[in-house]
Amino acid sequence: MFPQNLGTLDKTIEFFLKGSERRGVNLQRLNVRHAKTMNPKKFAKLICAAAVAAALTFSGCSGLTGLTDSDNPNDATKTASDTSAKVPKGSHTEAAPNKPESSAKISDARNTPAVRVARTVGPAVVGITNKAVAHDVFNRAFETEGVGSGVIFKSDGYIITNNHVIAGAKEIIVSLSDGNTINGELVGADEMSDIAVVKVDAKDLPTAELGDSDEVVVGEPAIAIGNPMGLEFQGSVTVGVISALNRTLDLNDKRVKLLQTDAAISPGNSGGALVNADGEVIGINSAKLATNGVEGMGFAIPINTVKMIVEELMDKGYVARPYLGVTIFDKPTAARYGYQLSIEKGVFVFQVAIGSPADRANFQRGDIILSIDGKDVNSVSDVRSEVAAHKVGDRVKVTIDRDGRQETVEVTLEEMPQPSRQ
Repeated sequence: MFPQNLGTLDKTIEFFLKGSERRGVNLQRLNVRHAKTMNPKKFAKLICAAAVAAALTFSGCSGLTGLTDSDNPNDATKTASDTSAKVPKGSHTEAAPNKPESSAKISDARNTPAVRVARTVGPAVVGITNKAVAHDVFNRAFETEGVGSGVIFKSDGYIITNNHVIAGAKEIIVSLSDGNTINGELVGADEMSDIAVVKVDAKDLPTAELGDSDEVVVGEPAIAIGNPMGLEFQGSVTVGVISALNRTLDLNDKRVKLLQTDAAISPGNSGGALVNADGEVIGINSAKLATNGVEGMGFAIPINTVKMIVEELMDKGYVARPYLGVTIFDKPTAARYGYQLSIEKGVFVFQVAIGSPADRANFQRGDIILSIDGKDVNSVSDVRSEVAAHKVGDRVKVTIDRDGRQETVEVTLEEMPQPSRQ
């Protein structure tokens, strides 16, 4: 492979010397000028090393040549960064979180519904930080901070979230998907449905399309987007299916109907979007069944319920609901407060609010409510569900047991008083 006579060797050395000088490689440092006195095998190794150095330099791997002048890693880093600065503009930019570094189209196999949803709906999902004031056991005030999620549904800054995300907030801070933060203002909140609306002073924001939860079917894909465990994991996407429809849960004596999904929903996901494969928001993530040994049971408020709540919140800041005006106990709730009930059916009237519909209908403490409009009620949630099924101004027939005697009274439902917000 290499010449064995000095005549040819002279020409070979001259070729590499001239070629290497054009490529910036100093073969003099390799003692090539003494090659004539070398053993041919040693010379062959020397020429190979020179050829590799020349080839590397010619191909542009200058990060490697930087190390030939110094063993200092910092020097090498400097050389590499200097070289990267020469990369043509636009060939590579630092990607934002959850955004692909390349705008090149991906294959149909990779372009799944989850990928499309992350691109279209992801920018409309925000982080919501709730700064509130709490008190310790000595009644000393201190500031607390919680983080949840929200969904932009109007480009001029209207955001859906959960009531428990903003409850008691002294300050609301909204973190947009582009990294900007902006103060938010509470438009209205509804504790019973766990829905709230927040407004930020901004325009032309990305929005999510609200779908139709009545069209949801069990088994279809469900994609959850939110901020599990806080803003460090903002915009996380999890994928699953719709596990069940109209799941009825009793939460704090309130009966709510929810969508069930096995898409992972963790603390911080509350208020985020549950999206179908068409990119439509079908629910607002809310409760998570957090029990040891239970996995894959997340819940979302159906978007059709959310739409009705949001409409009233934007109109008057609260949701007008009918009420009876009684404090009632069933056996489980009585036990929580240290009471024992000896009733076999119905619910026990513990207190009647002055001036309430029940007060006007002459309800008394100790009455037992047995039915409303002919439907048996044996729990607090039963009573609330039957009342909630009516409108303000409706008249309902309530059957009660008073001192062992049953009687039916007619009650006109009125609007539930709203708690003062100071």
